[in-house]
Amino acid sequence: MARSMWKGAIQFGLVTIPVKLYLATESRAGVSFNMLHEKDLSRIQMKIFCPVEEEIIPRTDTVKGYEYAPDKYVVITDEDLEKLPLKTVRSIEIEQFVDATEAESQTKFVKQAYYLEPDRVGRKAFQLLKDVLQDKGLTAICKIVIRDREALAALDPFENTMLLSTLYWPDEIRAMSELDLPDEEPEIKPAEKKMAAQLIEAMTGEFDPAAYHDEYREALMQVIESKVEGRETVEVEAPAEATKLVDLMAALQASVTAATSARDAKGKPVSVAEAKEKRAAKGKVAAKEAKPEAEEERPARRRKSA
Repeated sequence: MARSMWKGAIQFGLVTIPVKLYLATESRAGVSFNMLHEKDLSRIQMKIFCPVEEEIIPRTDTVKGYEYAPDKYVVITDEDLEKLPLKTVRSIEIEQFVDATEAESQTKFVKQAYYLEPDRVGRKAFQLLKDVLQDKGLTAICKIVIRDREALAALDPFENTMLLSTLYWPDEIRAMSELDLPDEEPEIKPAEKKMAAQLIEAMTGEFDPAAYHDEYREALMQVIESKVEGRETVEVEAPAEATKLVDLMAALQASVTAATSARDAKGKPVSVAEAKEKRAAKGKVAAKEAKPEAEEERPARRRKSA
């Protein structure tokens, strides 16, 4: 069962809605490795070393310190953090409501997403807030303290709950002026735009997240399993180096041809509605085909003799 990582309440005017936060995602970025001593393959241990006493100390002997001047620290305890005069320490403080479409462009830089679970006593108020946000097309902009840091967040309806997305503060988002972007947009020929549209159309289909998987992890696990079993690892063929872009139209044409061929081999992508219609049509055909066969298999009735 999932474990909540934060417990508090949504503050909505004078309304308090007790809720719990659950991580909506989990990272499976890659295969983890341990650091070993090359000579004897023993696992390296990371110790906490005190340079003053010149000895290894247990983690329980450590405290949090803030360096306010070179080599000068002030100790901050858990009690100090609990006494901070902030409403957002144990609450999701809604600051304002904004149009969801407008907010979308301002909330793209997401740190972490959380599912909200209302306590039983707050379910009605939770549902009321969710319904109004959904009906009005609004996003709630709020603040919350998570892991000793206050975060800006967006609260949105999501299926049968709400999703809290913590955001980066404006001063944490890098300015695009750091990029080497052109001052003027390059000229695009109508034929190039048309060809690019054809390429995009050939690659357009219904998104199925389950169709995607971590190929790098799978290949790495094959190498690891081969080494564990004492087999030789298969050398993966190196991908072809990207060629320099000389003729944009030629590259687009070749891409359209390749994408069209790949689509035809898999079958042209269809929408959800089209897929349902096809399934219904197949069901009707199968029913019609099955009916005559059933009649043929049924034994003929014998006439009663007088």
